[in-house]
Amino acid sequence: MQKSFLEKKFPQNLWFEKLQPEFRQKYFLDLSIFLEMAYKKETIYPAEDNIFNAFKMTDFDNVKVVILGQDPYHQPGQAHGLSFSVEGDTKLPPSLKNIFKEMEADLAIKNHTGNLSHWAKEGVLLLNTFLTVKESTPMAHAKSGWEKFTDSVLKSLNEKETPVIFLLWGAPSQKKELLITNPHHVILKSVHPSPLSAHRGFFGCKHFSKTNEILKRNKLAEINWSL
Repeated sequence: MQKSFLEKKFPQNLWFEKLQPEFRQKYFLDLSIFLEMAYKKETIYPAEDNIFNAFKMTDFDNVKVVILGQDPYHQPGQAHGLSFSVEGDTKLPPSLKNIFKEMEADLAIKNHTGNLSHWAKEGVLLLNTFLTVKESTPMAHAKSGWEKFTDSVLKSLNEKETPVIFLLWGAPSQKKELLITNPHHVILKSVHPSPLSAHRGFFGCKHFSKTNEILKRNKLAEINWSL
């Protein structure tokens, strides 16, 4: 069977093996056709070759932490396939600024770049629930089929034998808690780091130090959060 637009973009790693059944599902084929047309007619973020960057940079066996976002940034020069991350020297979005504020308070780490690729290589899966968005139109692809795909990603991670720490920030992410049923995984919850909510519990949550404490307790390498 000929590969779809999205399957061609997916990295040939262990994630491909885990998720390959999804590539034959009707919703995924419909999503692929929709996006192939959308990229030709509209401005879609991230660039099509970056859609699956989270899976390229953090293969299944290497996932120790998951930071679950909603949908990609929707302005030029921002989204590149990793949740909360921006390309190069792009101005830090408000939520990412607050993430860095909490990190500085928690671990005395002061980060200046918004490109979180280093975290991905450390074993942090920076996953959005929806992996594409139309320019200047937040949540434009929220009903296109991505949620079924990323739910399958979380279900695959739920089956991992080694502990995974899930950082669920905000109500939409916390709804995914129902997919994490394996008792050796750990869920840390907080309000979203958005300026609208960060002062209601994200500041002071200490999720970064808590994550490393849990990893250390399980004899796993801690995350180097410094960029």
